[in-house]
Amino acid sequence: MIGISKLYCGSVESSDALRYQRDSAQLPSHLLQFSKDKRPVVVWNVGRRCNLRCVHCYSHSRDIAYKGELTTQEAEAFIDSAAQYQCPVMLFSGGEPLMRPDLLHLVTRAGAGGMRAVISTNGTLIDESTAARLKEVGLSYVGVSLDGLRQTHDTFRGVRGCFDKAMAGIRNCQKAGIKVGVRFTINKLNAHDVGGIFDLLEEMDIPRVCFYHLVYAGRGSKLKDEDLSHSESRKLVDYLIDRTADLYTRGMHKEVLTVDNHADGVHLYLRLLRENSPRAADVLKLLKMNGGNSTGVGIACVSWDGSVYADQFWRHHAFGNVKNRPFPEIWQDTSDPVMAGLKNRKHLLKGRCGRCVWQDICNGNFRVRAEAVYDDIWAEDPACYLTEEEITTRIE
Repeated sequence: MIGISKLYCGSVESSDALRYQRDSAQLPSHLLQFSKDKRPVVVWNVGRRCNLRCVHCYSHSRDIAYKGELTTQEAEAFIDSAAQYQCPVMLFSGGEPLMRPDLLHLVTRAGAGGMRAVISTNGTLIDESTAARLKEVGLSYVGVSLDGLRQTHDTFRGVRGCFDKAMAGIRNCQKAGIKVGVRFTINKLNAHDVGGIFDLLEEMDIPRVCFYHLVYAGRGSKLKDEDLSHSESRKLVDYLIDRTADLYTRGMHKEVLTVDNHADGVHLYLRLLRENSPRAADVLKLLKMNGGNSTGVGIACVSWDGSVYADQFWRHHAFGNVKNRPFPEIWQDTSDPVMAGLKNRKHLLKGRCGRCVWQDICNGNFRVRAEAVYDDIWAEDPACYLTEEEITTRIE
């Protein structure tokens, strides 16, 4: 996760994280990416069922009942173990998490254990009463997934009218006083709507947006040919930087982040150097604190059936099940060579990633993308758009 507003626009300084000794238990949510202990943020797919059918869904969700999901009692035990392990955040995802009947109870449980509870939702089920209940249980944040403006979004989501319902969900969260933001996965089919998403932030006074690079997994694996080219990715990231800077210049301090490609951090830093920005040195410190991709380290995924994965895109390789073993025990077990490798991967990296001078910033980027293209989890990440000169020349 690369915070463009934090890094380029200066909303965060390295001293801000150091003030809390980079302890994830003490850091405010907007500084968690700079923690040194890297207790995992847990993405929990509370259920597989979903009322939409998105083309890039990594869970192949449908609007049907699924067997084998964690019971309320099993879910409580899992939540308690994650809280005792001092996981800072539990992100309730799906499918569509609001389709799980005991969701509010489980959100309350997570908050009572000291974790920040957030949800990732398509937004279509958040009416005024639901938003009020989410506020009552202490939900920290709602991330609503969009794939573009009305026509693009409805096409991606497979249900006509779901864009307008998502907008209503955002407004209902705002009325209830819940912080709400937008999540947007970029590809060739929707990149033309990125500018419209920025306009939407202004029009609806939305404080936060995360732009996700495409990760080839689940139904999304069919979209790898729809990923942006390297040159398109560079141009797009520069556009995100420019639009964010424009917002700040006009006094609108929106939080803008990119996710799932840490080449963005290197690109942003090198741009600051070219611009002779006085922020460059501090940004480099922050990027080092961030540490790059944290699959298997600072982010974990627990599926609807209790299986534990390195992140939400690794559904082909489970490390255990919380029905049988406590989450912390599974997460710390490095007897599996994949888990051991992810926790200490730099010496295993091959190709461009193996010879890259920015490993302390990138950490090899996304291994699951490398596996999808090269059938080798330690191969180079095919989505890295940095040039050969950039990956072999360290400038500080």
